[in-house]
Amino acid sequence: MTLSFAIHIILHMLVPILVAALFYREQLRFASLMMLAGWLIDFDHLLVTPIIDQDRCSIGFHLLHRYWLVPIYTILALIPKTRLIGLGLLIHIVLDWIDCYL
Repeated sequence: MTLSFAIHIILHMLVPILVAALFYREQLRFASLMMLAGWLIDFDHLLVTPIIDQDRCSIGFHLLHRYWLVPIYTILALIPKTRLIGLGLLIHIVLDWIDCYL
């Protein structure tokens, strides 16, 4: 595992928890877990070989990382009942997108 991949994984854990701590302090555990659930879209990595390729950009390649899904994830973030899941998905996509360009 390279250092950049380790940082990528750590950010996928820390950023949702930081967002929960800043904006959902009264329900920190629940909000953190719901946003961390955004990580579940990485199950689409199981559909390709190799499962993890550090040189491959996930955005636009993997099934649940498609550009056309970003507006759907945004809508989920705008609806109160699905807001935390939507935020988790958007955080995940943004972190993956940043990783593509670094």
